[in-house]
Amino acid sequence: MTPSAALARPLQALYDVPAPAKLNLFLHITGRRPDGYHLLQSVFMLIDWCDTLHFELRTDGIISRTDLHDAQAPGVETLPAEDLCMRAARALQAACSTSLGVHISLEKRIPSQAGMGGGSSDAASCLLALQRLWGVRLPAEKLKTLALSLGADVPFFLSGGHAWVEGIGEHITPITLPEASFVVVKPGAGVATQNIFSASDLKRNTVNATMLDFAAHANGQIFEFGHNDLQPVAQRICPQIDQSLEWLESQQLKGRMTGSGSAVFAQILHDQALSSAPGEWKIKKCRNLEIHPLADW
Repeated sequence: MTPSAALARPLQALYDVPAPAKLNLFLHITGRRPDGYHLLQSVFMLIDWCDTLHFELRTDGIISRTDLHDAQAPGVETLPAEDLCMRAARALQAACSTSLGVHISLEKRIPSQAGMGGGSSDAASCLLALQRLWGVRLPAEKLKTLALSLGADVPFFLSGGHAWVEGIGEHITPITLPEASFVVVKPGAGVATQNIFSASDLKRNTVNATMLDFAAHANGQIFEFGHNDLQPVAQRICPQIDQSLEWLESQQLKGRMTGSGSAVFAQILHDQALSSAPGEWKIKKCRNLEIHPLADW
């Protein structure tokens, strides 16, 4: 059977496909490759803040997308015409040599420029859903290579759960995390990832940690391990990150930034009450997920 061989007769549609966000419990930059890519260590944790995607089969080979929101609504982000979801669909279509197309409807809830991996998660869910919709299947390693070509975070969202992540994002080791609740704060301003990684003052030589180091903090301190090397640069570029961390401190919470920001988070009690915050901020109480909702796909 060839990699693009049909698994079954194509479906007509798939609805309500979730794409969960992630939080970086820590993010260490340990070096830089000759090609400019940064080497990292991190724990990626899935949370229940999700985008939702719908897929309708097209037999004309065309790939199209609709954003399911009111473009005039305050705080709503309009996606670019060629977002990661569209790129993922085109890449899979080419890799499987299928003549089928798809219309994708995307309900975007995860904020962009937040460090939560929303676009990467959308792309991963797109790859998984379209294999079902089109009745095709790529071998796992080829799918991972395709995912990595789309973005460093995309392979994680195909891995099925929380993970210890190294390299440029391609070395993924599954881990188990205790159930916990968090508050995630996304200020109005965002941060472009490229601006963070290109900064001259970014620390790029943090000493390598080990999974044993991380596990040693399992007795109630697992969510306070390490630090985020990107945070000082992001705080300089985006002062609202400081304001968000100060708001968490006012709630008696110790926060840190996820990814390249600008979202910050802190562990909370599930029923913990929180005071109000600036209206343009997005604040959401979340729980971590035991596994990715599409783990068996």
